[in-house]
Amino acid sequence: MEKVKSSGVSDVGAWAMNVVSSVGIIMANKQLMSPDGYAFSFATTLTGLHFSLTALVGFLSNAAGYSTSKHVPLWELLWFSVVANMSITGMNLSLMLNSVGFYQISKLSMIPVVCIMEWILHSKHYSREVKIAVAVVVVGVGVCTVTDVKVNAKGFLCACVAILSTSLQQISIGSLQAKYSVGSFELLSKTAPIQAASLLLFGPFIDYYLSGHFVSNYNFSSGAYFFILLSCSLAVFCNISQYLCIGRFSATSFQVLGHMKTVCVLILGWLLFDSQLTMKNILGMALAVVGMVVYSWAVEVGKKQQADSKPIIPFTKNVLTEEDIKLLKEGVEVTTVKDVEAIIGSKS
Repeated sequence: MEKVKSSGVSDVGAWAMNVVSSVGIIMANKQLMSPDGYAFSFATTLTGLHFSLTALVGFLSNAAGYSTSKHVPLWELLWFSVVANMSITGMNLSLMLNSVGFYQISKLSMIPVVCIMEWILHSKHYSREVKIAVAVVVVGVGVCTVTDVKVNAKGFLCACVAILSTSLQQISIGSLQAKYSVGSFELLSKTAPIQAASLLLFGPFIDYYLSGHFVSNYNFSSGAYFFILLSCSLAVFCNISQYLCIGRFSATSFQVLGHMKTVCVLILGWLLFDSQLTMKNILGMALAVVGMVVYSWAVEVGKKQQADSKPIIPFTKNVLTEEDIKLLKEGVEVTTVKDVEAIIGSKS
């Protein structure tokens, strides 16, 4: 009972860390990257810095003996890093080429895409209640976030690449952990250096295509340095908690319940940045939260039904009493005497 309770507390802690760190990094990046803030418009390079600090934390943790390192083939790590970097680049290009409304729609479409990919790759099936809950969450978040919808051919292609690569990356996090019996932090420690190196190498050129400026020409200030360091620090917790959540639950659960971050960002934007919060936003957020609650309930019901359907293994006695031990000893002694007599008899 205590083990189940401890596991539940850990699950809540992982989700809380992800929500708090994700919302925090969005707020920090808004101040860092907005024209009214420090106008640091180099998102891909910033992501490379995020993974650099994450890789450093992983290296120090391994060196200090706080975490162990298990073998994962290099080709698996390289393949995963390519998919993850395609996700980051695709998202940035999609946001630049499409309207914010279509960008939000592409993010929402990841939920059904993840469901379909898990069904294709892992033969995973979903109950009717889960499907209804997913639909409610998608509609709710769509109502409160989607406004204008404008799209073009290039933007649509980038959105498709971003959706597929992000969905595949999140599914792969859970698959690699299960396949090689590695923990979430161990896997992150192995992939972060590869992602950091590739993003810092190609990131400045991608950012130049997106913004028309090189990061080397940016006029850094003490305030910009502070928010870059804050963003990188929060990214460490965000990355760790993402791997934790997907490893403990699934990519689908991460997508569905992860939209709680969207609700928190809208509320904090209204409180801290005077963003407009309409009745449409409020109704959409309420609908999304209801969908998340129903989803959590449906998943728990599914787990309980699955556990009840498993065959019950009869309980066998595995604790020996003093009488059992005495009988076993006597049996060993008798057997040994008979064996010795047999050997002597055969020699004579």
